[in-house]
Amino acid sequence: RWLTCKSLPPGALERIADTIADRLRVPWFSGAVKINVSLVPPLVLLPVFLHVAALHFLLGLIILTSLPVVVLWYYYLTHRRKERTLFFLSLGLFSLGYMYYVFLREVVPRGHVEHSQVVTLTCGLILMLAALSRAKKDPGYLPIPAGKEKPSHQGLHDKSIRGSSSGLHDISGAASSRAVNGEAKGYCRMSAEQPAGVKKDWCTKCQLVRPARAGHCRLCGRCVRRLDHHCVWINSCVGEQNHQAFILALSFFMLTSVYGITLTLHTICRGRSLFVALFYCPGAYSDYSSALSFTCVWYCAIVTAGMGYILLIQLLNISYNVTEREARLALRDNTGRRLLGGLVIDTGQYNRGLLCNWGHFLSLGASPPQRSAEDIV
Repeated sequence: RWLTCKSLPPGALERIADTIADRLRVPWFSGAVKINVSLVPPLVLLPVFLHVAALHFLLGLIILTSLPVVVLWYYYLTHRRKERTLFFLSLGLFSLGYMYYVFLREVVPRGHVEHSQVVTLTCGLILMLAALSRAKKDPGYLPIPAGKEKPSHQGLHDKSIRGSSSGLHDISGAASSRAVNGEAKGYCRMSAEQPAGVKKDWCTKCQLVRPARAGHCRLCGRCVRRLDHHCVWINSCVGEQNHQAFILALSFFMLTSVYGITLTLHTICRGRSLFVALFYCPGAYSDYSSALSFTCVWYCAIVTAGMGYILLIQLLNISYNVTEREARLALRDNTGRRLLGGLVIDTGQYNRGLLCNWGHFLSLGASPPQRSAEDIV
């Protein structure tokens, strides 16, 4: 019906796509293994596009211009549907592996790259992958209450639930016994590291009380301590436990990528500075090997520019002790100040100066001080 341009029942194409995705499996000894469809496009299309782009300068210009547009379109598509996907993680990891393969196969044999430089590049890649592996671990998920029971007062609004003991499970009786004017004293008690006026709140989806700066990720379906954002490139949230590893992975990526680009350009465009060789390299398309290397350099430069912008925003946010989530909420509620041309949103809530802000960031993930049962309530 689709090929003959006839009308289809609602949701027919989605059901067909889901069926194909479920049947796409690889035979294995213990049974067929299901393949995530989002892993396949980067593995197949990226080498094809880069090899086609190396055939001619105009083809390279068209493909390298359209690739970021397609990636951004797919990002907004999945973001609007609130879907988790391995496409971006697969694209990032396979891009690293393929760029490293092209470097060893096309650039190193020319004899202008020393062994120590190859070792340095390889060590940078290994360190970046190690930091990425750490960033993929628990970002600081809040424990889900046993049974995820609904609060007893179903008709109350979220604001009426905040400050009330009706949503607490095991300790609701003890909290309500100390209630004054309908509010539990222990509920609104501020911890030592929380500034005055900052209250904990209630998550209706996870059915738990969130500490200050925690947030609910709609993609992961969990609450995360000091939630910064959900990063599609690692397919995980960035929170209190993995924010340092995330920054470290971005930093190692930037250093390794710039170093690899420099080595490649100095090999195929000898005698020219880095910036000039990136835009003017007359012998780049003299042979297919040089053309492929030059195309990969431009692909790396585009990705590095995007990741560099993300790293810059992260470093500025750390300097002002604000998370991406808090900046977004401040813009929505018009409670923040735009600084540095709008690159950073200062909420003023947690900003204690540059040194204190970085000291707070470097201490993330440390064991919190022990609290009494009354403070927890």
